[in-house]
Amino acid sequence: MDILDLFKKGGPAMWPLLVLSVLSVSVIFERLWFWLRILSQEKQVVERVLDAAIDSWEIATEIAQKATDQPIGRFLYAPLRLQKSDAETFKLALESTAAEEIAGMRRGEKLLESVIALSPLLGLLGTVLGLIQSLRAIRIGDLGTESTAGVTTGIGESLISTASGLIVAIVTLVFYRLFQSFAVNQVKVFNKAGNDLELLYRQSPPGSEKKEFVFITEESPVEEELTHPIENPVTSSESEPENES
Repeated sequence: MDILDLFKKGGPAMWPLLVLSVLSVSVIFERLWFWLRILSQEKQVVERVLDAAIDSWEIATEIAQKATDQPIGRFLYAPLRLQKSDAETFKLALESTAAEEIAGMRRGEKLLESVIALSPLLGLLGTVLGLIQSLRAIRIGDLGTESTAGVTTGIGESLISTASGLIVAIVTLVFYRLFQSFAVNQVKVFNKAGNDLELLYRQSPPGSEKKEFVFITEESPVEEELTHPIENPVTSSESEPENES
């Protein structure tokens, strides 16, 4: 029994289940590519930015700017791009950007939640409709005869939609939980990277690099050298009166 035959026997509920499965698979593949790209590069980006911030904030800003295609790069670049900021503004930029990036990482989760909730219900609906159709053909006088043999076959086929709905929901739920665990782990990564960057900022804000100070000792005013010898205010010797002869 091939898949196409099972799809036909599953009844009309198989069509909405097919649509939900296509949506689920598309979101799963998109999220897998997204997380694979992030998890393979974010550690390197954080280490490079923090190492550069120790020596020069300008170099750290350039490295973070080049990594803005990554959520962690945009998170670290948000406070560094501010022209003038104090510690509180620096922290506020980190917090607001972290909330925005974490929300972006949860993109597609609502759709997966809808698939998980609707798939079993649609499968059950298909089974109920199949049972109604099968039991409608039964007559009280036909019980125990060969004419009721097809009813059991119809009941079995009506359960195909329930099984299909459960398969779609279970597979979607596995990846949904996986993506949630990745997002929770990113919260920890963002908190640690943000705290380390803020600590470096508080220790040595931009513009406070070590400068060489030249201490110029002012010489005491030098008295002008006298170009002329100092004359005694008192005459060195007074002319003695001539001795009277």
